Amino acid sequence: MNHTKGGLVIFTANSHPASRELGKRISERLGVELGKVQVYQEANRETRVQIQESVRGKDVFVIQTVSKDVNTTIMEMLILVYACRTSCARSITGVLPYFPYSKQCKMRKRGSIVSKLIASMMCKAGLTHLITMDLHQKEIQGFFNIPVDNLRASPFLLQYIQEEIPDYRNAVIVAKSPASAKRAQSFAERLRLGIAVIHGEAQDAESDQVDGRHSPPTVKTTGAIHPSMEIPCKAHSNDKSCEHNLTEYSNYDCFLCVLLFPVLIPKEKPPITVVGDVGGRIAIIVDDIIDDVDSFVAAAETLKERGAYKIYVMATHGILSSDAPRFIEESAIDEVVVTNTIPHELQKLQCPKIKTVDISMILSEAIRRIHNGESMSYLFRNIGVDD
Repeated sequence: MNHTKGGLVIFTANSHPASRELGKRISERLGVELGKVQVYQEANRETRVQIQESVRGKDVFVIQTVSKDVNTTIMEMLILVYACRTSCARSITGVLPYFPYSKQCKMRKRGSIVSKLIASMMCKAGLTHLITMDLHQKEIQGFFNIPVDNLRASPFLLQYIQEEIPDYRNAVIVAKSPASAKRAQSFAERLRLGIAVIHGEAQDAESDQVDGRHSPPTVKTTGAIHPSMEIPCKAHSNDKSCEHNLTEYSNYDCFLCVLLFPVLIPKEKPPITVVGDVGGRIAIIVDDIIDDVDSFVAAAETLKERGAYKIYVMATHGILSSDAPRFIEESAIDEVVVTNTIPHELQKLQCPKIKTVDISMILSEAIRRIHNGESMSYLFRNIGVDD
């Protein structure tokens, strides 16, 4: 049964067979057929798109999942969107469950904010609307000058916890770092469970602590200011470079040197501690992305040491790159639950601990509501502010 008005076309690109599988599930729920389009790579690795049906005056939805070859995935979507634009589509909505380069949404030293660049490219190509899920930072929505619907996967993960985890009432929601405590609190409140936070773990490469903006370390000065503080040295009074020995406080000869060059004490990382009781309970670690699993494996070992007898990891986007499946299989983690926003069939073959939750239902409902001009607020019911 067709649940939509006429003039709806759904396209999928060739980034991965799972992209077409997701598109097929969505189209079946909506009662329409997938649009006919050819997306392929030429011998010189250029992407070519050929739309094989009319889209003039129609609402086009382009479904694209992010495969291992991220850059090809982006180019496929951009060219397909631009092809729809030049074919006079009425509106073009991108359905991108995982937004690529979302971790690069802050300035790092002399780097760049790549997610802003990707957003600008998508808008320039012709997108008029974007549907995505669990952006790494909600502020990424501000990089677009088009409407962005940032859907949530938490209702599906909560349902999995309630239906698939025996004795989940004896569980505790765990944040593997203080930064993810808000998400953990949102899960805990809706499940009416306790919360625990792991504090003091080694900072990963994404952390702001590696950013130059956090240098120099904490300032600590000792001793009294030199008696000659009322009279700057000749170097400072003449706007010249001060030649005083800056390695020892006792050799400072003017108060400007004391102010400009305080004694710097290196930072010390606190030991790993768990704030909250996990002894004899099921530990459920929640996050938005699981890619490099080192921090999750370390958190699982810490929780085991504190008495947790079962450990689950729940995340929306299961990138699971490199040797992540092997590390999970060899770790203390009992199960990793992710959604199908990103293809991970190969990883599931390598590690039986990885389970998948289907989120095609909420994507198809979002497409239907946008196409029919209905409110989207229903899709955000029972969603916590911090989720």
